[in-house]
Amino acid sequence: MTIEEIQKEIIEDFDLFEDWMQRYEFIIDTGKSLPLISDQNKSDDNLIKGCQSKVWIYADYENGKLIFSADSDAILTKGIISLLLRVYSQQTPKDILEADPFFIDEIGLKEHLSPTRANGLLSMIKQIKLLALAYQTKNS
Repeated sequence: MTIEEIQKEIIEDFDLFEDWMQRYEFIIDTGKSLPLISDQNKSDDNLIKGCQSKVWIYADYENGKLIFSADSDAILTKGIISLLLRVYSQQTPKDILEADPFFIDEIGLKEHLSPTRANGLLSMIKQIKLLALAYQTKNS
């Protein structure tokens, strides 16, 4: 699936819920299926700066695509990073760099997060794009 198709699927998932309490529960449940980062990659190098909670993200490069793994010490943040990995994992660096994460505004995520969590969300996206840029540069 393309990044755009995955984002549309997430929007449809969120349309099933009537209120934000149900959506928060969905985000938290989503975090339980997060592809966890190995302990050896849970290092300061993979720690995202700018997040209220601790978030680690790591990328492997296979067959021209990035495969992300991540973890967080906060359950809501774990769910948020899980949504981002659903969108960006198994995609090419070029597609990741060109993608607009429109699903965030469509589902109203940023406006329903505290300012520090919203900044953390932007930091996670920035880190994913930086990793994509690094792999694109390295492999071009």
